Amino acid sequence: MTATTDGSAESAGAGSESTPGAPPPGPAGAAAPRTEYGLPGPPNPAAQTGPQTGAARSVPVALTERIAAPPDAGRRTGPPAAYRPPGKPGAGRTAAAADLPRPPDGGPREVYEATARATLHLLDRQDPAGWWKGDLETNVTMDAEDLLLRQFLGIRDEATTYAAALFIRGEQREDGTWATFHGGPPELSATIEAYVALRLAGDPPDAPHMSRASAWIRANGGIAAARVFTRIWLALFGWWSWDHLPELPPELVFLPPWVPLNIYDFGCWARQTIVPLTVVSALRPVRPAPFALDELHTDARTPYPPTPMAPLTTWDGAFQRMDKALHVYRRFAPRRLRKAAMDTAARWIVERQENDGCWGGIQPPAVYSVIALHLLGYDLGHPVMRAGLESLDRFAVRREDGARMIEACQSPVWDTCLAAIALADAGLRPDHPALVKAADWMLGEEITRTGDWAVRRPGLAPGGWAFEFHNDTYPDIDDTAEVVLALRRIRHPDPVRLDAAIARGVSWNLGMQSKDGAWGAFDADNTSPFPNRLPFCDFGEVIDPPSADVTAHVVEMLAFEGRAGDARTRRGITWLLDAQEADGSWFGRWGTNYVYGTGSVVPALTAAGIAPGHPAVRRAVRWLESVQNEDGGWGEDQRSYQDRSWAGKGASTASQTAWALMALLAAGERDGKAVERGIAHLVGTQREDGSWDEPYFTGTGFPWDFSINYHLYRQVFPLTALGRYLYGEPSAPAGSAPGGP
Repeated sequence: MTATTDGSAESAGAGSESTPGAPPPGPAGAAAPRTEYGLPGPPNPAAQTGPQTGAARSVPVALTERIAAPPDAGRRTGPPAAYRPPGKPGAGRTAAAADLPRPPDGGPREVYEATARATLHLLDRQDPAGWWKGDLETNVTMDAEDLLLRQFLGIRDEATTYAAALFIRGEQREDGTWATFHGGPPELSATIEAYVALRLAGDPPDAPHMSRASAWIRANGGIAAARVFTRIWLALFGWWSWDHLPELPPELVFLPPWVPLNIYDFGCWARQTIVPLTVVSALRPVRPAPFALDELHTDARTPYPPTPMAPLTTWDGAFQRMDKALHVYRRFAPRRLRKAAMDTAARWIVERQENDGCWGGIQPPAVYSVIALHLLGYDLGHPVMRAGLESLDRFAVRREDGARMIEACQSPVWDTCLAAIALADAGLRPDHPALVKAADWMLGEEITRTGDWAVRRPGLAPGGWAFEFHNDTYPDIDDTAEVVLALRRIRHPDPVRLDAAIARGVSWNLGMQSKDGAWGAFDADNTSPFPNRLPFCDFGEVIDPPSADVTAHVVEMLAFEGRAGDARTRRGITWLLDAQEADGSWFGRWGTNYVYGTGSVVPALTAAGIAPGHPAVRRAVRWLESVQNEDGGWGEDQRSYQDRSWAGKGASTASQTAWALMALLAAGERDGKAVERGIAHLVGTQREDGSWDEPYFTGTGFPWDFSINYHLYRQVFPLTALGRYLYGEPSAPAGSAPGGP
């Protein structure tokens, strides 16, 4: 199933499919015609009652006063309410073609032509406002949980349910299961959540596709073996008991930052999710279940099999017993203290709502924040709730067949800086209108207010960029480094403004260096060993330690700014050299995996002055050559996060081939056989429109637990690699202003 416009900004949030404040619907599909196996047919337009709003509801004055606009309200406009699709492929190409660089002397003609096609394709994908955004594809739990949220709030409508179910069914495999990445193994929690969503959509449990799913679920442990998050969703409807879930007390918000397991010990994505879930856990809501789920238990008579206790002398055993103690505390928790904790949590949540209504620019915190605030008395017509629900609608992407896919997040800043780097490295002149527009938009997205990162770095002046359209609370180090690298490639008509923004970003990134000399993604020194031990935290990585890929991007940026000799840069280089694996690769935290890590680190090291003949660089070259596929490309499966034998192994992809080539080119291997074969693979697999196809997931949210297919990766990274092959490695442009405070 493919998006309407691959890699474009089309339709993410174009049109709201549900309206806050609408009355609870009956079972979805009840009035719709039935198809084969009794599945619900398309919704009947005549049965739709039209939009309804919660405008008639009263909004308590006290609550209104608590949501004063943030200090920078109105500063950034972000995307339009409904994203504008780009021009059709080919629009404006005649004019753009005149701006393409001339072929380099002696360069292979077919490589130049592939680069030109890719350049024009990427230019066609730019939004008129200057940004790029590809679809961010994850897995069906996003879609299932969106339906469960709407069911919980009483706003699930027939059209949304039909479109979501169409997408979920389309992702089911022959054995009845769902995976979390293309070609991956079946995943229990995803299969359970998808099954429940289809039951909400009206799919009968005895339909063949549903019977296959439930049989597989039972054979693999049933609901009892699912992750905690899945069982929380089921507990909201009485399909699982709250007593059989880990306790998450709201009093957690009172712990000061120096106490273990305070909320700032968690990575920002986990922190934003856990705070609202403390409210949900304390209140334990249960909505009437529209059906039973006995078929998902291995034995419906004993749905709660006993969990063996680990020895007390182990960390797992200690935290299991702490959870039991918290269950006892729940019965005796002072009411005033608990209420004060939930009020504090509510204020914490509301204060972090972004200008567009989302929380942190990502879907999971938004979902749980909406539930928590609703339980605390915020009705669906309240401005906070209305904005939150509208922001969730903007995570929806419509497919050609009418299916509706929910993005876990949106990546316009990341996509835009990578696209600008790709175009510049492919020879587009630095004052090209597309690049200047991109620079204007990126400069407008700079974050100049303090966020949660200041808890660990008080006194550090703000400056930097986030990943999303709106996320002023959580700028990230990786985006900031890449935006600086992109801006330095652009000749902007206001160089004073550009230099000032870059100086702030560089200063902030330097201030976010961790004690060991490396950089994490969002926070400094977010390395506590305790959060991952909690029984609750079985959903993926919950801390944000330094990583090789982020550290490499910062080192590369600092080198580009003339700071290769800075003591802080040298500490980062030392950390990278120490982090190299025995086989010559580097672990990739935010991209899959060792190919991404190695493709990030080698260009950074050589940019910072490490010679191509350095032993670490030569080991990396040998490793990349050893894992090159027969077809000349490179690929790596997500399974390498669990099984080291998968390192560097997998079907060739455009993005991973480009990462390997970027490392080899930086290492001086332009005339080597591996580079020749890799470039030939990119040229040979390019489509006629200048794009590449890539169904495989090469991005990472949580290693193994949450995988991502960034639809623009297949465009920007191959173009970067081809451009560097033709025109050489990038260098600081003349007239730049390296150095600074």
